Amino acid sequence: MAASQKVRIIPLGGVEEIGKNITAIEYGDDIIVIDCGSIFPKEDMLGIDLVIPDITWLEENRDRVRGYVITHGHEDHIGATPYVLPRVPAPVYGTRLTLALIEAKLREHRIQNIQLNTVKPHDVVKLGAFSVEFIHVNHSIPGACALAITCPAGVIVHSGDFKIDFTPVDGQVTDLSTLARLGDKGVLALLCESTNVERKGYTMSERNIGDTFKKQFRDAEGRVIIAMFASNINRVQQVINCALNYDRKICFVGRSMVNVSQVALELGELVIPPEALIEVDDIENYRDDQILILTTGSQGEPMSGLTRMAYAEHRKLQIKPSDRVIISATPIPGNEKFVSRVIDQIYRCGATVIYSAMAEVHVSGHACQEEIKLMHTLVKPHYFIPVHGEYRMLWQHAELAESMGMELENIIVPTPGCVIELSEDQLSMGEPVPVGEVLVDGLGIGDVGNVVLRDRKHLSQEGLIIVAMAFDRTNGVLVSGPDVISRGFVYVRENEDIIEQIQDVVRAIILSYGRIDGADWPIIKNRIKDELHRFIYDKIKRNPMILPIIVDLG
Repeated sequence: MAASQKVRIIPLGGVEEIGKNITAIEYGDDIIVIDCGSIFPKEDMLGIDLVIPDITWLEENRDRVRGYVITHGHEDHIGATPYVLPRVPAPVYGTRLTLALIEAKLREHRIQNIQLNTVKPHDVVKLGAFSVEFIHVNHSIPGACALAITCPAGVIVHSGDFKIDFTPVDGQVTDLSTLARLGDKGVLALLCESTNVERKGYTMSERNIGDTFKKQFRDAEGRVIIAMFASNINRVQQVINCALNYDRKICFVGRSMVNVSQVALELGELVIPPEALIEVDDIENYRDDQILILTTGSQGEPMSGLTRMAYAEHRKLQIKPSDRVIISATPIPGNEKFVSRVIDQIYRCGATVIYSAMAEVHVSGHACQEEIKLMHTLVKPHYFIPVHGEYRMLWQHAELAESMGMELENIIVPTPGCVIELSEDQLSMGEPVPVGEVLVDGLGIGDVGNVVLRDRKHLSQEGLIIVAMAFDRTNGVLVSGPDVISRGFVYVRENEDIIEQIQDVVRAIILSYGRIDGADWPIIKNRIKDELHRFIYDKIKRNPMILPIIVDLG
């Protein structure tokens, strides 16, 4: 089989992790990119706002990138677009809500001249050697699509994030007939999400939780506060319908909740009578039993609306004992501690808290085992590549495919940056491409690396000692100091003896040199750090960061 008849699939993110989804598909001189997502920072990434994929390989091949095809508008699929699109510009294709959310991000970052192309299910777009058909699937956001990607090597189906909901809130079921049609014609490879592969059975319908919300509104005597993902528009609509039935006004709180709801309202994806919407400043004009607050914070994010309300850090709102707080989500892996802390704090405020362990206030947007089996059965792929999951999930998905009769040699469990080369009768692995994490801190992109994170962690755990001195370069003598400043190490007023001993150690080092020349300063600084580290550890078993500062008085 000639090399030109091979298609290369390159996961740049979204495998061995939940989030940061981005996959490149290459045929000949043409590359298309599926999704462009971000991920929450890990708990040890102190001060980091966002983690996006390393796109070094895309930048090296930017002239061959024909377009981005986006499956849906969740952050783990579009969160990196403001950072990636300016560096590797190409047309972007997605459904109406998906592109509206991307457009809002680009506008916020003042990025222009990115071509956004709206598509509908069944639309086919031509991108170099590729034709991409969009296929409607159910998920927890409108406009979610699977993709059928056709090139001379064959057809690749990418499931996107999906579930099979026979009673969706919007009445639009997953397009199983198109998936079956593709399977009958022949599919070279299936890339299928693995998020819920550990769960047996079927995912509950989104419509089922409507009854739970009705009960909660009926029982609530004060304000109802609901935290959820802002992009779960169908659930937001269900909650709003309940609020309207109980004559409650609706207030959106939290930056992403306000922004996404505004976009959804403009597109008609969200329907709210104008007189039912109020601003935060208007809440005090109504009784508590007339208020619904929809807010961010279902993952316990420190700066989210719910967290700030719980800790009385919000400028205009805080949790009251009469409130009924509903957390309509389950924690993303790694966020469990954050969510637990917020729930505990809400209880300390005296409010009633309802969360997924207590009532059916959340259903997943991802397929469980039986729905995944149906996807495999309809598509009938020659090769299978599990995606969108941590390593154990990918492995279990591979085992599930094997249990359904797929040949083991036709299943590839991918690793980040691997290059999977496929043709109808050949599977091989190419040389891997560079991948990784790029950390976003404020306006800085990638300027915080392992060294900076290590220093931040060190400072957070052990504190800092600054030793400041002033020298007369002409005479080579110390004229001021050493002064010791402690931050996060010890409270100076209660530990003056330790501070004085640190000063004595530094003086002894300086005196040992006699007359000091400016060329000796780097050596003195290193010696101060080394000897103070040993002294402090021997004295109190701590290891603070030590920063000597020498001022030249000339």
